[in-house]
Amino acid sequence: MPARILSIGTAVPETVISQERVRDFFAAQPGRDRLSQRLIHAAFDASAIDRRHTVLAQLADPGAETTPGAPDGTDFVENGVLLVPSTGARNDVYAATAPALSASAARAALDDIGMPASAITHVVTVSCTGFYAPGPDYRLVRDLGLSPTVERYHLGFIGCAAAFPGLRLAARITVAQPDAVVLVVCTELCTLHVRASDDPQQIVASSVFADGSAAAVVSADARWRSGASLDLERFATALTGEGETDMVWTIGDEGFEMTLSAEVPRIIGREIRGAVDAFLAGDDPPDAWAVHPGGRSVLDRVESGLDLDPTAIETSRAVLRDHGNMSSATILFILRSLLHDDTLADGSRIAGLAFGPGLTVESTLLTKHSAA
Repeated sequence: MPARILSIGTAVPETVISQERVRDFFAAQPGRDRLSQRLIHAAFDASAIDRRHTVLAQLADPGAETTPGAPDGTDFVENGVLLVPSTGARNDVYAATAPALSASAARAALDDIGMPASAITHVVTVSCTGFYAPGPDYRLVRDLGLSPTVERYHLGFIGCAAAFPGLRLAARITVAQPDAVVLVVCTELCTLHVRASDDPQQIVASSVFADGSAAAVVSADARWRSGASLDLERFATALTGEGETDMVWTIGDEGFEMTLSAEVPRIIGREIRGAVDAFLAGDDPPDAWAVHPGGRSVLDRVESGLDLDPTAIETSRAVLRDHGNMSSATILFILRSLLHDDTLADGSRIAGLAFGPGLTVESTLLTKHSAA
């Protein structure tokens, strides 16, 4: 029996920011000239995002107290001005707030199928927005009360495409150990690294990135299958012929720095057909698509590059609209919607696509099964 996603749980921070509100906040930052303000308005208004979630309460209310649970004195906004905390200060907030969000998503995944925490044999954590040790994998064992003998793995700094390598690792584990039950948790706090800037690439990053966590329970053990599930049929990785300098995620002195050039959607548009044709290898077209919404323009390029009907990636557009780009966690939000979509029949095949630094295309093919 193939490895299956038995359930997916999601969690987002309490603070919600409307795209209009945060657009005006960035446009009002000191030193922004008319050109920068026009670029900010254009990027935010074209994003196809209505709202996002953040651990930074001060982004929604500049007069709010320091982020709940964060170290005292860690301010990101003062008197309406976005400050420039050090990388260490930003990472302190990550270490203080990410574990609870991860545990919330994981509990939601377990509760969805009534699985006790004691059933988990392996933990795979994924993140590219912060670091600490003992790390996210360790904290989940402690916070969920898992067995201290659970095997733990962490995939760090892979970027937006990292959920699929996480699921691929889970599937490989089940091949080696058929009774394994693997918990995969992707948690990203992207807004910790936003900054005021005149740089068009930083403006685009500030207009799309958000915070969130998603967890998937993966197993090939038939004893655990009861509700709807997604078979993990196969995976593929492809490096595009260019793009190494167009999507880049590096660590600077004032936070992690995203390079997201205007070439990214164009590269994806040029190369997506070849990557997908090689992945599907002559199979019939899938019944549904789960495409990581790096931004509206990325979805537009995938849609046109694959000649998809506009309805084919509605779920991806809906997650982008309601949550923004939560990096690696985003694709699991999309898969969760498809898992619970009653209009998607038993046996439907879903093609998943995600894009990461490099430029890397990660693909997976899944088959949906209705409740047993």
